[in-house]
Amino acid sequence: MSYSQELDIALLAVQRATLLTQNVFHNNAKGTLSKDDRSPVTIGDFGAQALIISALRHNFPNDEIVGEEEASSLRDNPSLAEQIFALVKESKLDDSSAESQLGGPIKDLDAMLAAIDAGNSGGGSKGRIWALDPVDGTKGFLRGGQYAVCLALMVDGDVKVGVLGCPNLPVDDAAPISADVGGGEGKGVLFSAVQGQGATSRPLTKGALASAKTIMMKEVGDITQATFCESVEAAHSSHGDQAEIAKRLGITKESVRMDSQAKYGSIARGAGDLYLRLPVRKDYEEKIWDHAAGDLIVREAGGEVTDAEGKRLDFSIGRTLKANKGVVAAPRGVHGKVLEVVKEVLGSK
Repeated sequence: MSYSQELDIALLAVQRATLLTQNVFHNNAKGTLSKDDRSPVTIGDFGAQALIISALRHNFPNDEIVGEEEASSLRDNPSLAEQIFALVKESKLDDSSAESQLGGPIKDLDAMLAAIDAGNSGGGSKGRIWALDPVDGTKGFLRGGQYAVCLALMVDGDVKVGVLGCPNLPVDDAAPISADVGGGEGKGVLFSAVQGQGATSRPLTKGALASAKTIMMKEVGDITQATFCESVEAAHSSHGDQAEIAKRLGITKESVRMDSQAKYGSIARGAGDLYLRLPVRKDYEEKIWDHAAGDLIVREAGGEVTDAEGKRLDFSIGRTLKANKGVVAAPRGVHGKVLEVVKEVLGSK
């Protein structure tokens, strides 16, 4: 199956949602609520989730969706709900044909809340299930740094389509990786992959899709010259273990710390080389929406993605990666070497 319609809809839906997130950022409408796990959730999260789910339900009404947010806090806060709906109504693609492919605007506030709540699938190994992270890297988003709008389609637990919208990454695939903040001229990229069909990048636009270019991971001949990407938040990945792994591999370049699945996109196009997310505590389970799209994009660009024990990431178990600990993403030629050192460092603790 080619998944061409799924890819087109996912690309356009993510592109439309990035317009909302940028609007939220520039208009300082970044009000946050605190979720049960104390992570901030913004107006952008709710609005982007509503827009994407609305487009998916219009095109694929029988598909399930695993979304990060749910609307109960908005039902308790009508003024915030109205504020989000006003932004959602404004978020339209300039191209009328592209906008109509997504089903056009959400008709009213109740429809928006229902769309947000439709991301309540438990996930699993049967059928077609989308995994959605409307704003991955909320803290990056709030400070004007890297964040991503992430969407992936899993069929029977296997990721088939992945899309990442990264409004603050450079369009130029050859631009060196850096933790610079801010969007603007020359920024905004849409990464995508379909299983067995390779990975691409294209500029984000405000209308129809721009043309795509194939991306590939950079071959790393000398591991000591490789560039690491890691999470900004020490709560997300162990910086101390990362530093020890870099030292044992002979890598002296400072790691580039950025939020979100923008790291997967960056290494997929060869702007960086290695991405590690190392377990910070034994009971932590990664969420599927934080990895599904990036995992496929890196693998389709010639990379290998496993957990810290060398197992493929298993998206078929539910809403989390229960069977995996950590993430090791690298070009195929050096993944084994990196994994060996990761096991040494983690095993010595």
